[in-house]
Amino acid sequence: MAEKLKYFCNGQYVESKTDKYYDLHNPSTGEITGYAPCCTADEVNAAIAAAKAAYPGWSSTPAIKRSQILYKVRDLLIEHMEELTYLVAEENGKCWAEAEGDVLKAKEGTELACQVPSLMMGESIMDASRGYDTTLYRESMGVFAGIVPVNFPAMIPFGWMTPVCVACGNTMVLKAASLTPRTALRIAELYKEAGMPDGVINVVTCSRNEIDVILEHPDVKGITFVGSTPVGKKIYEKAARNGKRVQCLCQAKNRALVMSDTPIERTVAGVINSAFGCAGQRCMALSACVVEDAIADQFVAELKKQASQIKVGPAYDKTSKLGPITYEKHFHEVLADIDKGVAEGAELVLDGRNCKVEGFENGYYVGPTIFDHVEEDMTIGRDEVFGPVLCIKRCKDFKEGLAKMNANPYANGSVIFTQNGYFAREFVRHTDGGMVGVNVGIPVPIGFFPFAGHKDSFFGDLHCLGKDAYRFFTESKCVTTRWFDEEEKTNTNVSTWDGTI
Repeated sequence: MAEKLKYFCNGQYVESKTDKYYDLHNPSTGEITGYAPCCTADEVNAAIAAAKAAYPGWSSTPAIKRSQILYKVRDLLIEHMEELTYLVAEENGKCWAEAEGDVLKAKEGTELACQVPSLMMGESIMDASRGYDTTLYRESMGVFAGIVPVNFPAMIPFGWMTPVCVACGNTMVLKAASLTPRTALRIAELYKEAGMPDGVINVVTCSRNEIDVILEHPDVKGITFVGSTPVGKKIYEKAARNGKRVQCLCQAKNRALVMSDTPIERTVAGVINSAFGCAGQRCMALSACVVEDAIADQFVAELKKQASQIKVGPAYDKTSKLGPITYEKHFHEVLADIDKGVAEGAELVLDGRNCKVEGFENGYYVGPTIFDHVEEDMTIGRDEVFGPVLCIKRCKDFKEGLAKMNANPYANGSVIFTQNGYFAREFVRHTDGGMVGVNVGIPVPIGFFPFAGHKDSFFGDLHCLGKDAYRFFTESKCVTTRWFDEEEKTNTNVSTWDGTI
C-alpha cells in the first residue's frame, strides 16, 4: 500500500502539515508507490533552524571525531548496499548495476570526506616578514543547503553534497528530489545510526516556492545545486544576490570526436555505454558523436547493430541493460524530442519509441534511439534530451570536428576516440569540456578530483568533489603573529606597514 512519507528534521521523521503531496511512481511499472510531502515554508524554516542550532556543537567537534562518524557511515552504506540499490532502482529506474554504482559513488564521496583531518589543513610560514609568522586556517561556515535532482538519489545528495559539507563542520538542509526522495531519507537515517548529532542533517521535499525560502534565508550560508541550466542560473543569481556562496552544476550536451583511425567495434561499445547507460539521464551522458566522414557509414551501422541488442527491462531485473525513464512527464518529453528530431530532418536510424516490455506495459520505457546527419541548428543537435538518444554529426577532419563540438554552449564532458597521440594532445588542449576523455566514454574522474564542468554547464568558482569541495565548504582565516623580544618591548617606532612588507 502506498504510504505518505515524512520529512527528516532534527534527527527524526516528522509528519508534514501540508495538504499537498507528490505522487511517487515506480517507473518500471508506472504504479504509485507513495506520496512525498510538499513541506510548508514553516517546515523548511524549522529544518534550517535545526541545522543552525546543531552547528555550534558540531563545528567545535574535532575533525578526527567527525571523520570517525563518517567512517561508520561508509561501513553502513556497504552493509545496506543491496537495500539501497533496490531503493534507487525502484524509485529512479536505473538498472541494478547502475543503481549499485549510484550507491557506490555515495560511498566514494564519503571516503573523500573521511580524509577531512588532512584535506582541511591550512598553511603556514615562519618569518613571512622578519619576526612575523602567518598561518592560514580553514573554518566551517554554518548552514548549507543542497538542492537535488531526480537522477542520482544516492550519489548527488550523499556523495557530492553532504559528506564533505558536514566533515568540514557545517550542517546541511537537503531539498531532496520530490519524485525520488526515499533513498536520501533512508541514508539520513544511516547517518543518525552512525552517531551523527541531531540537526546536522535534515531532509525536506518541497516546491520552488519553498526553495525561495532557502535562497533568501539569512542563516543559510551556501547553496549547492544540481539540475537544469535555466533553473541553475536563477538559483545562482538569487542566492548570490542574497550573499551566499553558490555552486550550480547544470545540464550538458556531451560530445565525442570519433577519428577514422579508431577501432570501430570497441569505440562503439564505449559510446553505447556512455549514451544509453542510466537511460541517458545523467549530465555526463554522451549524447552526440562527431564522426569523420571516412568511417561514418561503417560507424553508424555498427552503432545500430550493437544498440539493437540492448535488453530493455525493469530496473530491478539484474539482466536488464536499459531501464525506464524516471517519471512520466519526462518520458513524454523525451518522446516529443524524438518526434522533433524527425520533423527537423534528422535521419532516424534506430527508433526507441513504442518500446514495450512484456509484463511492464505501463512502465516509462524508451528504447535506444540513434539519429544520423544531425546539424547543430536542430533542437536535438543543440539541446540536451536527457534520455537514451544519440545524435551523429559528421565532419571532414579533426579541425572541423573540434569546432563543431566547441560551438555548443555546454561543456561538461568531451571525448576523443583515436589512436593518434598528436590529435589526442591537441584535443585535450583545445576542447572546451571541463572533463575530458581520451578513448574514455564517460570521463568522470574519481571523486578525489573535482567534477569540473565549464561554460553553461556550471555556475560558480569552486566545483564539487576533490579539493575544490573542501574550499567550497570552508572559508580561510589568516592569522599573523608577532612575539616581542626584550628590545622590541620598548620600541615605539612602528611602521605604517607593520609586518606586511
